[in-house]
Amino acid sequence: LSAGDPERLQTRITFSRGDVRDVPKLWSLLQGVDVVYHLAARVSVPASLLYPREYNDVNVGGTVALLEACRDVGIRRMVLTSSAPIYGNQTTEIVNEEMPPRPAVPYAVSKLAAEQYMFNIGMHSGFETVALRIFNAYGPGQPLPPSHAPVIPQFMQQVLGRGSVVVFGDGRQIRDFVFVDDVVQALVSAADAPHVDRQIINVGSGQGATINELIGVIEKVAGRSANVLHNTERPSGLSRLVADLEKAKQLLGYQPQTELFAGLQRLMDEDPIFQHLRPVADA
Repeated sequence: LSAGDPERLQTRITFSRGDVRDVPKLWSLLQGVDVVYHLAARVSVPASLLYPREYNDVNVGGTVALLEACRDVGIRRMVLTSSAPIYGNQTTEIVNEEMPPRPAVPYAVSKLAAEQYMFNIGMHSGFETVALRIFNAYGPGQPLPPSHAPVIPQFMQQVLGRGSVVVFGDGRQIRDFVFVDDVVQALVSAADAPHVDRQIINVGSGQGATINELIGVIEKVAGRSANVLHNTERPSGLSRLVADLEKAKQLLGYQPQTELFAGLQRLMDEDPIFQHLRPVADA
């Protein structure tokens, strides 16, 4: 939770602050644990271009350290939150798990390496492993850092605050935006689902939306018009990326429930960072 907020945790959760690379600390925390969810990572694509060594150190080195600890204490299964940018630019809009990885940025390279280390060490150490390739997740509680912010909370803040929405390129890039509750559904299912050992599984909404369409939906939710400015497209940007969900449906019983409008409405209504920006309803 180095990029999150411990105050958002439920009171029944025991929180221990530490470094994912600290194997002795991991030994103590993993005693008696059956399933490990590995969500610890650096996640900014632009930042990974600036700090590739740090991304390798945390995302790859931290994963290997956790795997060593899991091996030593004898867990049953690890569930890794991996990432859709591993696919890179493919020849089709909808991507399935059999497509060859084409990581175009250090972040994606680090997540692909983390997957491979997990499958390899798990196989040799006798515990099960599964990687969920999460697409563009969003929802209440998502951090909004001053630099390299995730696109949805950043755009929401800019539209609600009557600022300028900066779009890189023409805005026709296609993404798969998946609400956090649907991601949690997949994560929970992955703990006990049979026949998932050493499997890669997509987790998304299965629906594509262009960046321009995303802005349009945010405008409807916010009840305000966006002042859109276009900047030069980033060379590392992907033109289209939408999840094929057949494998997730078969292995996890996964079925996303939240459409984009409803998810953005919940984001605006439930996230306290937008509380002072929300439009006031007419009396």
